[in-house]
Amino acid sequence: METSSQIDYNRIAEAIAYLKLNFKQQPSLDQVAEHVNVSPFHFQRMFKEWAGVSPKKFLQYLSIEYAKGILKDKAATLFDAAYETGLSGTSRLHDLFINIEGMTPGEFKNGGEQLAINYSYAESPFGSLIVASTKKGICYMAFADDQIEALTQLKSTFPNAKYYQLLDIIQQNALYIFTQDWSRLNEIKLHLKGTPFQLKVWETLLKVPMGGLSTYADIASAINNPKANRAVGSAIGNNPVAFLIPCHRVIKSTGEFGQYHWGNCRKTAMLGWEAAKVDSQQ
Repeated sequence: METSSQIDYNRIAEAIAYLKLNFKQQPSLDQVAEHVNVSPFHFQRMFKEWAGVSPKKFLQYLSIEYAKGILKDKAATLFDAAYETGLSGTSRLHDLFINIEGMTPGEFKNGGEQLAINYSYAESPFGSLIVASTKKGICYMAFADDQIEALTQLKSTFPNAKYYQLLDIIQQNALYIFTQDWSRLNEIKLHLKGTPFQLKVWETLLKVPMGGLSTYADIASAINNPKANRAVGSAIGNNPVAFLIPCHRVIKSTGEFGQYHWGNCRKTAMLGWEAAKVDSQQ
């Protein structure tokens, strides 16, 4: 049974898909509200509660030209200057709080044998999540439109681990990222199964600040392997921790948002939501 927040997000996601498809025509509030079958007044209020801005303002953040402008301004100094240009503390969240510990070769090869993994389900501004942790940190986070399928996918990642449905303090700290209550956020640690190359790519993604964007070529250059665009794309596609490792902030060099493992509409929602949050802080 869907929660009220899930129902609201589904409506918002449908509206965002409509806005993305029709942004060149700049659809009116009435047109978008009619598309999702709610009154203009209710839709305006619901959308502003979710995004912090009006649908009209949010539309600006969906423009390909807006994305191109961000890339043009930051392309030359994407990682070096991001933290020297007055970005707020919340925009630097990933750099300050999240660090990765890779699993040992034994843990990597034996499918998580002897690992005890706690998992739970939670709500986010972008739909339901499954989040899992070992005693060392978050090992998995994914959007869970279907809880059974999500759990099956988690278990396929660590087929030999022992699983317990339990919300622990490690998961709670990670989920605070969605509440914007940074004062309650302790240091987040990630305990990930990945090759050295994948871990390097994921660590680099953590340097892309909230509201910022990068490209596959930028990431490849940042890891001193500028010819590895395709391998970088593969590592990004295999990101095991949604949102915390912000693979949604990687777009095409043309400025188009591109695809996303957990759905293109969800990626669009994330980018617009983050841009709105950062814009409201400046």
